[in-house]
Amino acid sequence: MDFVILGWPEDGPRLRLDYRRFSYAGKFTPPKTGKAVIRDPDGELPLLDDDRPAPSGGPDSLGPLAEDVVAAVAFNEDRTDPTTLWFRYVTVRHDRRGDGLGPELLRKTAEAAAERGYETVRIATNNPFAYEACHKAGFAFTGRETGLAELVLERPAGEPASVSRDQYQSGLDRYRARDLGADEEAFLAARDGADPPAVGSP
Repeated sequence: MDFVILGWPEDGPRLRLDYRRFSYAGKFTPPKTGKAVIRDPDGELPLLDDDRPAPSGGPDSLGPLAEDVVAAVAFNEDRTDPTTLWFRYVTVRHDRRGDGLGPELLRKTAEAAAERGYETVRIATNNPFAYEACHKAGFAFTGRETGLAELVLERPAGEPASVSRDQYQSGLDRYRARDLGADEEAFLAARDGADPPAVGSP
């Protein structure tokens, strides 16, 4: 598999993903964010059991669907701090979820950001599964939330953040105080009192 920076925010890359296979597919077509992907050119696409129609041709400027992409992230520079990059949308192809591609993509994109001169990378998560994945990519909970009740995590661009068990659990506690589905509640119960996951763990 190949990690590729398609372009930085000022480059305005656009990426056309199949909305039947990716969450947030439409968020990757606007040109105002940078994009990075993991590609699997030899991977075989599974058949879809989906009644929704296939995406049509779309504008010529977007080109064909990116059939070899298995994970993608869109990012932009912080409006008030040019040394900080925000990861805005992260998506993994539905059939590849659980393979560790999300954390790998975030980690490699953060390292590329460091090479470009960024000092800090931030992301906001809206569920405990994304929160866990971000810790596997070297992020740590800051104790802050966005106005949309998303938890803000960050890391130095060039290396994983140092995170304590209490810091990790404090973010999980925020989710525990919310009305969640059965899968999320079971996940949180299983992580009660646990150490943060190791960076790079599956």
